[in-house]
Amino acid sequence: MIEAAEILKLLPHRYPFLLVDRVLTIDDDQQVLTAIKNVTINEPFFPGHFPGLPTMPGVLILEAMAQACGLLAIRRSGLAKEDDLILYFAGIDNARFKRLVVPGDQLVFRVEIDKQKRDIWKFKTQAHVAGELACEADLMCVLRTAQHEKA
Repeated sequence: MIEAAEILKLLPHRYPFLLVDRVLTIDDDQQVLTAIKNVTINEPFFPGHFPGLPTMPGVLILEAMAQACGLLAIRRSGLAKEDDLILYFAGIDNARFKRLVVPGDQLVFRVEIDKQKRDIWKFKTQAHVAGELACEADLMCVLRTAQHEKA
């Protein structure tokens, strides 16, 4: 299990854009990771999406799955923050949304490495709520040197 404090050491994302609360499992050969996002009414996007019917935007569900993929790739590759590398979200294929995600839901992500060649990583991903499929997609990420803002 990886708790929030450790996730902050592994991912560059911060509030309000860190969308993974905890990693539950990483399988023995680290090809599959499961993680959660607790969806609460005080998420910053709910007041505008949609007033009177708060619904988590699909693009943020995909981003959360990509962050879970990043955690798996980091654990698999042994990358560290001081390596000055970042795994950028590079593509989405076959995305399907099956149910609404609303305040009070807990998203459970299952991400699996499909292929990895040099700096390109491909993943099969799913997000479930209470055992029901909410979203699935094939995601691609690319490992690059972090582009720091010049002062």
